[in-house]
Amino acid sequence: MSKPQMPKRPKPNPKVLGRTLKLLFRYYPVLVPVTIVCILISAVTAALPPVFMQQVIADITLFQETHAPWETAIQSILPKVLMLGGFYVISWIAIILQTQFMAVITQGFLCKLRRTMFDKMQNLPIRYFDTHKHGDIMSRYTNDIDALRELVSQSLPSLLQCVVVLISVFFVMLYFSIWMTLILLCGVVVMVIVARKVGGGSAKYFIRQQKAMGKTEGFVQEMMNGQKVIKVFNHEEQSIKDFEAINNQLFEDSTKAHSYANTLGPIIGNIGNILYVIMAVSGGLLLLSNIRNVSLGGFVLLTIDIVVPFLNMAKQFTGNVNQASQQINAVVMGMAGGARLFEMMDEEPEPDDGYVTLVNAKLDEQGNITETTERTGIWAWKHPHGDGTLTYTQLRGDVRLTEVDFGYVEGKTVLHDVSVYAEPGQKVAFVGATGAGKTTITNLINRFYDIADGKIRYDGININKIKKDDLRRSLGIVLQDTNLFTGTVMDNIRYGRLDATDEECIAAAKLAGADDFINRLPGGYETELQNNGANLSQGQRQLLAIARAAVADPPVMIMDEATSSIDTRTEAIVQRGMDKLMEGRTVFIIAHRLSTVMNSDVIMVLDHGRIIERGNHEKLIAERGTYYRLYTGAFELE
Repeated sequence: MSKPQMPKRPKPNPKVLGRTLKLLFRYYPVLVPVTIVCILISAVTAALPPVFMQQVIADITLFQETHAPWETAIQSILPKVLMLGGFYVISWIAIILQTQFMAVITQGFLCKLRRTMFDKMQNLPIRYFDTHKHGDIMSRYTNDIDALRELVSQSLPSLLQCVVVLISVFFVMLYFSIWMTLILLCGVVVMVIVARKVGGGSAKYFIRQQKAMGKTEGFVQEMMNGQKVIKVFNHEEQSIKDFEAINNQLFEDSTKAHSYANTLGPIIGNIGNILYVIMAVSGGLLLLSNIRNVSLGGFVLLTIDIVVPFLNMAKQFTGNVNQASQQINAVVMGMAGGARLFEMMDEEPEPDDGYVTLVNAKLDEQGNITETTERTGIWAWKHPHGDGTLTYTQLRGDVRLTEVDFGYVEGKTVLHDVSVYAEPGQKVAFVGATGAGKTTITNLINRFYDIADGKIRYDGININKIKKDDLRRSLGIVLQDTNLFTGTVMDNIRYGRLDATDEECIAAAKLAGADDFINRLPGGYETELQNNGANLSQGQRQLLAIARAAVADPPVMIMDEATSSIDTRTEAIVQRGMDKLMEGRTVFIIAHRLSTVMNSDVIMVLDHGRIIERGNHEKLIAERGTYYRLYTGAFELE
C-alpha cells in the first residue's frame, strides 16, 4: 500500500466554531446563557481581589506610620477582608454551578448530535456508503465526537473565562499604573507572537491527526472483516506492512501535533516568569526614582501598596495568557473533529420526489379498491391528484425496464440498452459472469441508484413517482451477504416486519426451511445472536435471511444468490420453501447455479452490461448459445 497522502497545509475552519455555538444555543437557549453568566461572574470576581488587597496594604502601611491603635486598624481593615472573602465565595458558587451546567450541556449536546448524525446516516444514499470506509464513518462517532466534547466542555469555557479575566485585570492594572501596564503589554506581545508561531504548527498537525485516525480505524475494520481471507491467503505480513504505513503516518502527525502543543506551555510559562522578574525590577526602579505614577486614578507617587498588588495581577495576567494559548490546540482539534462531523451532516440526503404510496387494500363485490389499515394480503398504489381526488391501482408486480442505461461513475456506462419485462407472477432469472450487471439491475429496480436513461415502470407507474420507502416495502430482497443483528433469532426474523406476531415469524421460518435447525439451538427462537450470527453456519444465516423476507410478505421478491451459501441437500429443502414463497409473486433471481434458474419463466443472459440472450430454459438450450455452453459445461462463469 502506498503511503497515505495528506493535505499540505490544512487550516481550521472558523465556521465550525460558529456552527457549534449556534447549535448549543439552539439546544439549550436558557442553560447556555446562564452558564455564560456564571463564567463571567467567576472571572470578574477573580480579577477584583487585588483591589481590596491594595487597600488593605495601604491601610496597614498608614496605621504603621501613624501608630494608630490596632482596634481602629481592625475596624477599617475587617470590612475589606470580609468583602474579599465574599467575592471568593461568590466565585466558588459560580464555578460549582458552571461545572454542573456544563456537564448537562456537553453530554446533552453530544447526545443530540449523535442522534442527528445517525438520523442523517439513515437518509444517506447507498452511494455514500459505497464510497466511504465504514471505519472512517465510525471514527466520526468516536474520535471526532470526543474532540468536539473537549472543545465544548473544557476549551470554550476556559477561553471565555481567560478572556474576561484578562480584560478585567487589564482595566484594574490601568487603574493602578499605566506605566507598568505598558511594560507588561510589551512582554505579552512577545507571548502572543510565540503562541501564534508554535500554535499554528500544532493546529496543522492536529487536523492531520484527526484524518489519519479515521483512515487507521477504517483500515483496522477492513482487516477485521477480512480475517478469514487474510489467513487463507497468508496475507498477514502484507497486512502488517500496510498497517505500519498508515499507523506511522498517524504517529508522525500526532507526535508533531503534541510536540508543538507540549512545547508551547513551557515556553509561554517561562516568558511569563521572565516578564514577572522584569516587572518586579521595573517596579523597584520606579519606586526608587520617585517617578509620579500615571493611572486612571490620577497622578500620584508610586508606592509599595501599588507595586505589590500589581505584580500579583501581572502574574495572573500572564498565567491566563498561557492558559488561553494551551486551549487553542484543543479548540483546533475540536474544530477539526467538528468539521468532519458537519461534513457528514451536510451530505445531501437521498432524494425522494415520489408521491405515489403503497397501501393495504380491500376489494368490494364489484372489484373496487378501498384503502384499509388491516393486513388483507392485497396491496395497491395510491395516486393523489392535484384536485384532491385519489386513484388506486392494485399492485400486480408488473415490472418493466425499457432501454435502460446506467453507470456508477459519470461517463462510464455499465448497463447498455437493457430492456426487461417481468409480468405478474413470473420468475425472471439473470445469468452471467461476475460484473455482467445482474445485481446492478436489481439495484435500479429498488432505486438504490437512479438510471441515466430509459424508463422503469412498476404496474405502469414510473418508479420515480413512487415514494422510495413504499417502493422498497413492495420488494423483498435476499442478498448473498447476510446481515444478522444483535438480538434473538425471533427478533432477526421479525426484522422483516416489526408488527409480525411470533406465530407469523415461526410460519415464515418453516416456509424457508429454517424451523428445524432453529429448534435445535440452545434457546430455540430465543437464542441470542451476536457478531452477525457468528454461532451459526453460513447456510443457517442465509435461511434466516430468507425467513426474514418471507415474514415481510412482499408482492415482489429479489433473490440475489440466495442459495449460494447453502449445500445441495439444504438447497433442495430451501427451494421447496422458496417455491411456496414465490407463488403468486413476481420474482427476480440472480444465480450462478443454473439448477436454481432452470424453472424460471424467463432467463436473461448478460455479458458486459448487455442482454445477449433471453428465453426459458428449453428455448435457450435449443439455441445452443452462451446459456447452452454454460449448461453443458463448455463454458464457465468467471
